[in-house]
Amino acid sequence: MENERAVPGEVRIFLNHIYEFKKGVRNMVLYTMNKEYEEFAVRRLKNQNICYLTQEVSDNKINLFFGKKECMNAIRHFINRPLNRLTPEEDFILGAMLGYDICQQCKRFCGKKKSA
Repeated sequence: MENERAVPGEVRIFLNHIYEFKKGVRNMVLYTMNKEYEEFAVRRLKNQNICYLTQEVSDNKINLFFGKKECMNAIRHFINRPLNRLTPEEDFILGAMLGYDICQQCKRFCGKKKSA
């Protein structure tokens, strides 16, 4: 119990995402985390042979994408700029790949197309 308290919540959430990925709950994960844990996270993913991609968000935050190789290969084609600069189509694809509710993604897509 005492050891659990020593592990920051942000790291525990990351480890839970790995658990869910390995159990097949999701094919791909996006987790925004403090850069202070990047080295730990990348080492853990490499040790478990999980494909990943990091994206700087700010001076102290990163987006950490990880999952199946096919998913990582696909997102490398468009995760080359901030997520708020994705086209409506790219945003839709990313949401679908992350397992977000498809009807919500459709509403989001239509809203983005309307305001574009």
